[in-house]
Amino acid sequence: MKKRIKFILVFLVIGLNTATAQKTIRLGYIDMEYILENVPEYQEASKQLESRVQEWKAEAETKMRAVEAMRSKLDNEKALLTRELIEERESEISYMEQQVLEYQQKRFGPNGDYMIQKKQLVRPIQDQVFTAVQQIAENRNFDFIFDRTSDVGMIYADKQYDVSETVLRTIKRTANREQLESRDEVEEFEREENRTVEQDAEVTEREEMVKERQTEREALIEARKKERDSLKAARQKEFEERRARILAERERKRDSLLKARETKNDTIN
Repeated sequence: MKKRIKFILVFLVIGLNTATAQKTIRLGYIDMEYILENVPEYQEASKQLESRVQEWKAEAETKMRAVEAMRSKLDNEKALLTRELIEERESEISYMEQQVLEYQQKRFGPNGDYMIQKKQLVRPIQDQVFTAVQQIAENRNFDFIFDRTSDVGMIYADKQYDVSETVLRTIKRTANREQLESRDEVEEFEREENRTVEQDAEVTEREEMVKERQTEREALIEARKKERDSLKAARQKEFEERRARILAERERKRDSLLKARETKNDTIN
């Protein structure tokens, strides 16, 4: 583990010094095991978990001894038993052995109670540690902080050293290389490939600004469209209401005229 961390540190120092024009890189590390050993809450919870672990182990051993006792008894009585009884007893022993194995897996397997409770126990302390590491790194200008006892290794890194976008850009450039046709396109491609981390960061920032402006423009267009649709809907509603009033008035006049005619005919008759 120590050799692995040393390799990472050497790689970072060499690579980042080149990328940042000999800028001094500030590195730090923590010992998570030492921190956990000196947190009283963690120690108390660990003792409680260890007590449960001992109970689980004792229960598993009791079950296993019962299985061994059944097997020993069968060995002693085999000469007096029929084949059917022997097979029945062996089947029962196999079932009991399987139950013991399942119990051990349930308690101590990769997804067992012990691993789950161990993670639950460590997680709150880890969260506190990561928060403290970030504060210390920002206050004391550390660029990277490692955990010397963890396979994860690096637990903090200054954002300016994140070259993920550069890697993605390089992958895309390589994929597009075969599509280049003109000399100008090839030269532009080569210029992009030779950009520094800082230049890539500037390009990424400009692209993000363009995307942001595009998003704002699209949002404005969408808002105007909604406004137009709203006005159109309001006008349509007003037209339909006016049309309905006109039709109602026509219907009322028609009914009034018919009623007047009927009244006149009744008078004549």
